[in-house]
Amino acid sequence: MKIIECIPNFSEGRDSRIIRAIVDAATEVVGVRVLDFSMDCDHNRSVLTFIGTPEAVLNGAIAACSRAAELIDMREHSGCHPRIGAVDVVPFVPLEGAQMADAVEIAHRFGRTFAYRHNVPVYFYGEAALSRERKRLADVRRGEYEALRDRMADPAWRPDISPEESGFNPRLGATAVGARKPLIAFNINLDSNDIGLAQQIARSIRHSSGGLPHVQALGVLLESRNIAQISMNLADYEVTPLSVVFDAVRKQAAGKGVDILESELIGLIPRAALEGITPDQIKLLDFHEERIIESHCRAPVS
Repeated sequence: MKIIECIPNFSEGRDSRIIRAIVDAATEVVGVRVLDFSMDCDHNRSVLTFIGTPEAVLNGAIAACSRAAELIDMREHSGCHPRIGAVDVVPFVPLEGAQMADAVEIAHRFGRTFAYRHNVPVYFYGEAALSRERKRLADVRRGEYEALRDRMADPAWRPDISPEESGFNPRLGATAVGARKPLIAFNINLDSNDIGLAQQIARSIRHSSGGLPHVQALGVLLESRNIAQISMNLADYEVTPLSVVFDAVRKQAAGKGVDILESELIGLIPRAALEGITPDQIKLLDFHEERIIESHCRAPVS
């Protein structure tokens, strides 16, 4: 059986009623198994993780993202995470029995359906990208929601799908839809509110600034806790492991007399990413077996 994972990211992390409605919409779809969801009030963002057969996951993504499109208004949104839309990012990941081509097909089918159903411009990224310039999500989201209207007017950055009557959608923005390998969303919180230090560390380790390969990083202030965070995506943990990223951050923070308070995962993680290390070694919060994606793939999906 082919299993696909979907991890939609929504620009809402403060109203639990909205997120509960989105999660319920996915849960109600036959063949979808919801594995995890998280809310972050500082990022003002939520992440949902579910798996199923390709057709079930397609239906689950349409249901969850349609509910989000009904409930989220980008004109009222603020937060410290980059975003271009209410349904900001919808990646599909091939798991057991599935190939990347399966994830790309589902991404393209979802993008077409969602765009026309909700009048939302769609950009395809990652392995689903239709042009080399749109492979990197960071390039697609450059300028964020605030610059989206002008960016869409640039012929080089017209959406891949733009319902004829839509143009810029001020309430929903745009959606990036992709297919990719498993990615680790990994945050490290400093025992400090020094946002400058967090930004300096993020700049030094991210790939685009000459740092660690396949690492995306951003330094932010979590105002609710008054601590600084290095928020990261590890796009290829086989090339740059978790332990290497953690040690790089720890050493740079220690050089300024700052300790690491804790680290956290957003969503799930491949088992292989933890080979040779323990959660305690990287100060990982709230870790248990169900945070490992493979622990869900072998049981029947119903």
